[in-house]
Amino acid sequence: MTADLITAPRRPSRSARGAHWWIVLTSAAIAVFAPLPYMTTSLEGLGRDPDALAANYVTQPAWFQVALYVHIFGSALALVLSPIQLSARVRARVPRLHRVTGRIVLLAILLGGTSALVIAPSNDAGPIGVAGFGLLGLSWLGCAGLALRSVLRRDFAAHRRWAIRTFALTYAAVMLRLWLLVLITAQSAAGVADQVAFDRAYLLVPFLCWVPNLIVAERFLRLRRR
Repeated sequence: MTADLITAPRRPSRSARGAHWWIVLTSAAIAVFAPLPYMTTSLEGLGRDPDALAANYVTQPAWFQVALYVHIFGSALALVLSPIQLSARVRARVPRLHRVTGRIVLLAILLGGTSALVIAPSNDAGPIGVAGFGLLGLSWLGCAGLALRSVLRRDFAAHRRWAIRTFALTYAAVMLRLWLLVLITAQSAAGVADQVAFDRAYLLVPFLCWVPNLIVAERFLRLRRR
């Protein structure tokens, strides 16, 4: 009886369940709504607003624009499927779904991360953006590759750790938009013009959208080991 009580899995706390659903819902929301303008309007149409991010890509060659769309939709696919991939319940009850979803997520990250390296030099944040988004793309591909290598070696504990780090980087798509909202709102409240507030915020988000995510992931993994 005592042994059964000790080994029985604990029910997640209310805060853990809340964090889980926050991640699921925000991932789904960004994965759906971020690509939507690119599905319903041409790049030229989006670029007619000189303040829009799309305006930076309208004059780029066709191969570059293809890389942009590959990045948008590859990243969205990885973002919407990753919470399923990380679900312990899915792993335990439907392992085949876990494996199939994992292959799709890895392919989506390969497409999204490689294309991110292609478009990073033309971002609106200049050298800071090249460094921030470029390192994000490299780290994303690297963590996903290590997650794949560990599962092929049947080191499932290491695979789960690298999968968590990979998702922390995937979730940068959500945090980029949340940080922009927070930073722009704070500056606007102080009387800064909207475009100036956006330009200033966009200089911070190339690193702010993913470095804190990795720190939180490492903290979580350390606590989990204890």
